Amino acid sequence: MDPRCSQQWESSMEDVSTPLLPLHADGRTDGCACSALGSLLANKYLVIAAGPLASALICAFVDLGQGRAAARNMLGVLAWVFIWWLTDAVPLGVASMAPLFLFPAFGISSSDAVAKAYMDDVISLVLGSFILALAIEHYNIHRRLALNITSLFCGDPVRPPLLLLGICGTTMFISMWIHNTPCTVMMMPVATGILQRFPRGQAASSSAHAHEVRRFSKAVVLGVMYASTIGGMSTLTGTGANIILVGMWSTYFPEQRPITFSSWMSFGFPVALVLFAALWVTLCLMYCSSNTGRALSAYLDRTHLRRELSLLGPMAFAEKMVLAVLGGLIVLWMTRSLTNDIPGWGVLFHGKVGDGTVTIMMTTLLFIIPNGKGGGEKLMDWGKCRKLQWNIILLLGAGFAIAEGFKASGLTDILSEGLGFLRGAPPLVIAPVACVFSAAITEFTSDDAATTLVLPLLAELGKTIGVHPLLLMVPGTVGAQLSYLLPTASPPNVVGFGTGYITIKDMVLTGIPIKVVGVATLAVLLPTLGSVVFGMDQKL
Repeated sequence: MDPRCSQQWESSMEDVSTPLLPLHADGRTDGCACSALGSLLANKYLVIAAGPLASALICAFVDLGQGRAAARNMLGVLAWVFIWWLTDAVPLGVASMAPLFLFPAFGISSSDAVAKAYMDDVISLVLGSFILALAIEHYNIHRRLALNITSLFCGDPVRPPLLLLGICGTTMFISMWIHNTPCTVMMMPVATGILQRFPRGQAASSSAHAHEVRRFSKAVVLGVMYASTIGGMSTLTGTGANIILVGMWSTYFPEQRPITFSSWMSFGFPVALVLFAALWVTLCLMYCSSNTGRALSAYLDRTHLRRELSLLGPMAFAEKMVLAVLGGLIVLWMTRSLTNDIPGWGVLFHGKVGDGTVTIMMTTLLFIIPNGKGGGEKLMDWGKCRKLQWNIILLLGAGFAIAEGFKASGLTDILSEGLGFLRGAPPLVIAPVACVFSAAITEFTSDDAATTLVLPLLAELGKTIGVHPLLLMVPGTVGAQLSYLLPTASPPNVVGFGTGYITIKDMVLTGIPIKVVGVATLAVLLPTLGSVVFGMDQKL
C-alpha cells in the first residue's frame, strides 16, 4: 500500500473522530469566533466576496436611465473584475478569465464574442515574444550580453557612472525586444551577482566604504528596475500597455490607420531615450560621489567580470541560432510597414499579415532548428515553455474583452456624456493632464490594468471634445508606464523591491524626477513628433 494513501487514511480517521459540534459550551465561543474570522481573512474569502457583492449592489441600486441595463451590468462586471485585480483575491490569471463567464451571464455579449478577445494578432505577438524570451534565458544569452557590456563599461579604475550606464543600457536594450517583466527577472540576478561581491550586513558595517557601497547597490537595483520599464516603452513587445493601446485603437477605430511596430517605435524610442538619460543622471547625482569609485575598486574590476565571462565559454551553435531568429524577427517587425511611399513587405500579402503572424512564424523555427548537441534535440521544446507567463497573456485578453464590453454595452456613450464639460479645454493642456491622471492610477495597480481602465474613457473623451483620440490615448498609455514610486505599480518594481537592497523611500525619491521628466517629454513630443508619426493632424 502506498505510504501516502496510508497517511491520508489515518488523517481521514482522525477527522471522523473529531466532533462536528462542540460537546460542551465552556466559554470558548469568543475564541472560536476570532479563529473563524482569522480563517476568513487568511483565505481571502472576504475580498473574494467583495467582487460579487460590489457587482450586485451596482446592479441593484445604480440607475443609468431607461434602456441602459447592459451599461449598468457592465459597470457591475468592472467592479467585480477590478476588485479582484487590485486585492489579489484570486490569482491574476483567474481574475482575468472572469469576463469569459461574467459577460454572457450579465447579458453584455455572447460567449463567442468575448472569447475572441483572448486570442488575436496582438496576443500572438506577446505569446511569441514570451517564448523567445524563454529561449534567450535558457541559453544564458542575456548573461553573456550583460557581462560583455558591463566589462566594457566598468573602467579601470572603476568608474561608477560608466558602470551604471552599461548595466542600465543593457537592460533597456533587452527590454525593447522582450516583455519588461521577464527582462527584469533575467537581469536582476545579473545585477545582484555583481553586488554579491560587495560586503553586506555586519561585514558592510565594518567596512570603511560601507556607505558608498550601500548607495551604489541601491543605484544598480533601481537602475535595472526602471531601465526595464523605460526600455519596454520603446516597442510594442516591451510592455503590455502598448499592446493594449494597439488593440483598443483597432477596436474603437477600425477604419483608421493601425499602430504598427515601426510607427510606435518611431515615437516611443525617442521618449524612452529622454527618460533613460533622466534615469542615469538621477542615479549618478543621488547615489554616486567622488569616493564611490575608490570604494568599489576593492571589490570589483574588469578581471572579475572577464573571469565570469570566460566561464561561459565560446558562443555555442544554439546561442547563435537563437540570436539569428531574434535578429530576423526584428527586421521583419521593422519592415512590414514603412511609409506611405514605401509600404514594406506587408503589401505582398494584401495587409493580411500582422506583427503577431511573423512573431509566431519565427518562434516556430525554435522548435524546428536543432540545437547542435545531437540526438535530434531542438532549440526549444514545450517542456521549456512551462514558465510562460499565461497570467499576463490572460490579462491582455481581459483588457481587450473589457474594451469590447464598453462598446457593446453602451457604457462608453454614457461616459462621454459625463465628460462633455471638458469640450472647451485646450487639447495641449488635456494631454498632459491625461498623462498625470494615468500616472497616478498606475502607482496603485499594474500598468496593464491602469491602461485598460483609462483608455476607453480617453477614447470617448477625444470624440466628445473634438480632438484626435490618440492625443489622449497615447498620454494615457505612456502615463501608465511611469510607474516608479511604489512596489505595487509594476512587476519590475516588485522584482527590484524583493531583492532587499531598496526601500519605498528610495523608489519615491528616485522616481519623482523621472516621472516629471516623462510628463514634460510627452507634452513636447506628442504634438510635434507624434502628430507626424500617428497622423493626428488628420480628421477622423
